Amino acid sequence: MTAPEPFGARLAAAVGTRGPFCAGIDPHAGLLEAWGLADDVAGLERFALGAAEALAPECAVVKPQSAFFERFGSRGVAVLERVVSTCREAGALVLLDVKRGDIGSTSQAYADAYLDPASPLACDALTVSPYLGLGSLEPFVATAARHGAGVFVLALTSNPEGPEVQHARTTAGAHAGGTVAGAVLAHLRALNAGARPLGSHGAVVGATIDATQEDLDVHGPLLAPGFGAQGGTVDDLRRVFGPAVRHVLPTSSREVLGHGPDPAALREACRRANDALAVLR
Repeated sequence: MTAPEPFGARLAAAVGTRGPFCAGIDPHAGLLEAWGLADDVAGLERFALGAAEALAPECAVVKPQSAFFERFGSRGVAVLERVVSTCREAGALVLLDVKRGDIGSTSQAYADAYLDPASPLACDALTVSPYLGLGSLEPFVATAARHGAGVFVLALTSNPEGPEVQHARTTAGAHAGGTVAGAVLAHLRALNAGARPLGSHGAVVGATIDATQEDLDVHGPLLAPGFGAQGGTVDDLRRVFGPAVRHVLPTSSREVLGHGPDPAALREACRRANDALAVLR
């Protein structure tokens, strides 16, 4: 049986063809209202599938935020399943923003739900939280490797509460004395060692964080929320990521989705974002 192509290789090829911009699909109530839709399952379906059909043929990566679907229960998750399949059929990689993190068999169940091709929610990659210990991510890492999928681990987020944990100093393990974020980044660097052209294990690093002394080059993708409407600029990406900026996937939802529901306007917003980011490649 032929091993699946690693996510890192598939991502590098997609970005080379379509550009690095990652379009978020976040169907929260305010955006549904802005599109003239009711905040119900019917509105969710029209919004999310309209966004997917417009953006997925343009973007290398589309990132649905699972919580905005889950709030409608099983019918909302059914819409999410359709969004995932619509995006993948259009050639986009799907990064599901779920930020899961647990231990043992529960982590394995989450990994199977989102990364196993047999699952109706199978995606190309997902976001995870490392704060039950880096070893707790092993089921995600192993399952991703088995299926050619990717994992994006929270490292340095831009929310004001983040530094309380992420900047704290560790007292145990191989990276004792360094920051928690530094330990996460080092773990990812080790997982990606030797991968060509890019590793499949990424970090989530906010586009608007303060300057950091951490080495952000993990030889894998760097998901950068906060680009666009949340204030992050191309100059911020250069400032935060330095030489590692070539691996950055800047992501925004409101910046693009605010142009809906017109499909042509949504596609043009995605193109403009990629044009603005071309100077970083």
